[in-house]
Amino acid sequence: MTLATSPQTTAATCEKLKCKECGAEYELQAKHVCEECFGPLEVVYNYDTLRRTVTRESIQKGPNSIWRYRPFLPVLTENVIDVGTGMTPLVQANRLARRLGLKKLYIKNDAVNMPTLSFKDRVVSVALSRARELGFSTVSCASTGNLANSTAAIAAHAGLDCCVFIPADLEAGKVLGTLIYNPTVMAVEGNYDQVNRLCCEVANTHGWGFVNINLRPYYSEGSKTLGFEVAEQLGWQLPDHIVAPLASGSLFTKIYKGFQEFVKVGLVDEKAVRFSGAQADGCSPIAQAFKEERDFVTPVKPNTIAKSIAIGNPADGIYALEIARKTNGNIESVNDAEIIEGIKLLAETEGIFTETAGGTTIAVLKKLVEAGKIDPEETTVAYITGNGLKTQEAVQGYIGEPLTIEPKLDSFERALERSRTLDRLEWQQVLV
Repeated sequence: MTLATSPQTTAATCEKLKCKECGAEYELQAKHVCEECFGPLEVVYNYDTLRRTVTRESIQKGPNSIWRYRPFLPVLTENVIDVGTGMTPLVQANRLARRLGLKKLYIKNDAVNMPTLSFKDRVVSVALSRARELGFSTVSCASTGNLANSTAAIAAHAGLDCCVFIPADLEAGKVLGTLIYNPTVMAVEGNYDQVNRLCCEVANTHGWGFVNINLRPYYSEGSKTLGFEVAEQLGWQLPDHIVAPLASGSLFTKIYKGFQEFVKVGLVDEKAVRFSGAQADGCSPIAQAFKEERDFVTPVKPNTIAKSIAIGNPADGIYALEIARKTNGNIESVNDAEIIEGIKLLAETEGIFTETAGGTTIAVLKKLVEAGKIDPEETTVAYITGNGLKTQEAVQGYIGEPLTIEPKLDSFERALERSRTLDRLEWQQVLV
């Protein structure tokens, strides 16, 4: 629900915006680019205050949502938009671990996040809370699908006008999952990078609150909660290794920031966590830069079924590269066939149906294990960021079909025997 509290300013711990490149500082405005060097802006917090005022106990007494971490999020009042986002399951994936040859594997399952079944509900809850504080009445986004779903849903809950922009070739489930909330939807004939460029022009012209443009410094902070929750769910300790999908690179960098903030204020012990990223071959500019040992990312034209992570010009790509390298992690890519197999593998071992981004993550996890780049003894967390019901087209034709039978026992028995015969043939093919 939306908290109906006074908009009086509280003892907020976020202090200013700061350029990640040149260090120039700005007030907490709707601004995302440095005026001095055009570098990205990031929210800065008062960690001394956080260290004195936040404890494990105070967090655990908070709501069962991302807002239990409100002191670490860039809102200035108590009037936040809380729709139950966050605190998604951290599943100990024993069957998948055995299949891959790992001992301690966890799945952070944001495929069941509220309200729209992806991690984007986290970033949008924060962005729209801040948008309302800044006085915006119309909110918007450039999206590959999940972000449009979240922005439309949470704007509807908050009573904000909403207009979202998506590529015209998105999966049907994601288009429907936006339209149901009755926003204005602009389907742009182009890829995400073209959509994003158009949205920058619209933001400058109409003065709307674009969650991933002029509100981006606040929006991106919502991803830190995926780091906070994993640390809390592991008993207030950090994992050894994480594997996460890479689109713009922001999620990757913010999980890292979340871990670092918990260490900085004394909520968890310091630990070297390895960060590995996952991309699709058809849109892998960060993985290509990693393999070629470059310190820059060359834009590419996306061509993959993993549309939710198909960002050819990733805004935070260079920062993702830095994190993977300094933590002794990796960035790998997999082809579309491997992505489909990753979706199926997670579903049949752990009962989790993920979209193509999650299939990419699981396929890269498998690839890294087979290459000896993940220690079987490490506590590894794989981040699943969206639900498979949104991208059903990806697996159509690659999974089984129902056995149609008559309402008679002998018809059932014949079908059951056919099914068992097919299973035996499939296993024989695998063994060969």
